[in-house]
Amino acid sequence: MSADIVVSAEELQQRTILRKDLKADRAAFLDTKIPGSEQKINYPLIGPGVSENPDQVVPVTAPHGFNLGAAVMPAGVINNLHLHFTAEVFMCLAGQWQFRWGVGGADGEATVSAGDVISIPTWIFRGFTSLTDDAWLYTALGRDHSGGLIWEPSVIERAASTGRFLTTAGTLVDVEPGTRPEGVELVAPLDAEQLASLPRVGIDRMRERLATPADLVWDDQPFLCSVLPGGGAQLALVIGHGLTENRLQHPRLTDPHGLSLAWLRAEAGQGVARHRHGQAQALIVKQGRVRVTLNEPADAVSVELAAYDTLSVPRWAWRTIESVGDEPAEVVAITEGDDRVYLDWAPEVVEAALAKDVTRDPNGYLAPASMLPRASV
Repeated sequence: MSADIVVSAEELQQRTILRKDLKADRAAFLDTKIPGSEQKINYPLIGPGVSENPDQVVPVTAPHGFNLGAAVMPAGVINNLHLHFTAEVFMCLAGQWQFRWGVGGADGEATVSAGDVISIPTWIFRGFTSLTDDAWLYTALGRDHSGGLIWEPSVIERAASTGRFLTTAGTLVDVEPGTRPEGVELVAPLDAEQLASLPRVGIDRMRERLATPADLVWDDQPFLCSVLPGGGAQLALVIGHGLTENRLQHPRLTDPHGLSLAWLRAEAGQGVARHRHGQAQALIVKQGRVRVTLNEPADAVSVELAAYDTLSVPRWAWRTIESVGDEPAEVVAITEGDDRVYLDWAPEVVEAALAKDVTRDPNGYLAPASMLPRASV
């Protein structure tokens, strides 16, 4: 186990990404000059993602095992077809979006609404259009280095007509419309044979990769602290087994993403007691207010988060999560890695749970202490 990590007040501030402090990137991608896409707004949050703008400002650059960003677009604005090599997971916090996928967007469409999470398989083209104003879409990309992206040939052609090109080094070049840049190697569009070789995903399969609020299965005892006062957070798994300590809880998606994703929700005064683990984590608030306190009590530092605020929590940092608003809090928890996350609980949590006959078995799942051999408790 790692030595204790103490997060200073300064580092906590650096890892806190408030909605009001977000820095818009309006030139992140090849398509931002194409008619219908000029009003795209991207916000890098954690890691560089797949941005093609070398001047973007990234709030948190420490490696997390995943990248995180957000898109905010007025109604009717288009994010054009492209594909990724690592997992791409979309979390809709507000508004509605029309997704389409496949070459030319011909393989299917799905409407994604507030509270939905959709995971688009790798190596297929995907794009989306905002259907409502002030629509917020957060995006997690698996791995620290996602390898960039490939644009659908029609996007490359339409961008060229505006004077924007992409080099093989992944940087944008702008020239006068009707001309081409010189002295650089440009990305070539995929040919017909390459396009035909790409996998195809039908609507039924994509529906399995969409988790709406109605699809979520909430567990009210996912953690060792669930039996304790203030430990009443509920957990719904979307991707990977991740944080749960309930052996009967199963996620909607189990294929490797390089991250796990779950929803947390809690009434005021409830949350998750002091714990830590060896994976980097991001917490995104959808609604309510959440207080996150880091470190041992003697070195405690805290921050309060509201809707659309994000917090990066480093590996092995002690953390306590508490709902403190007037309405129930809902939080997206994104955690590094494909494996189960083994939580290390503070000693006082372990002792208090044991007094209620709750512990964890040798497999790391919740169990009655009185039923286990003494050596296992």
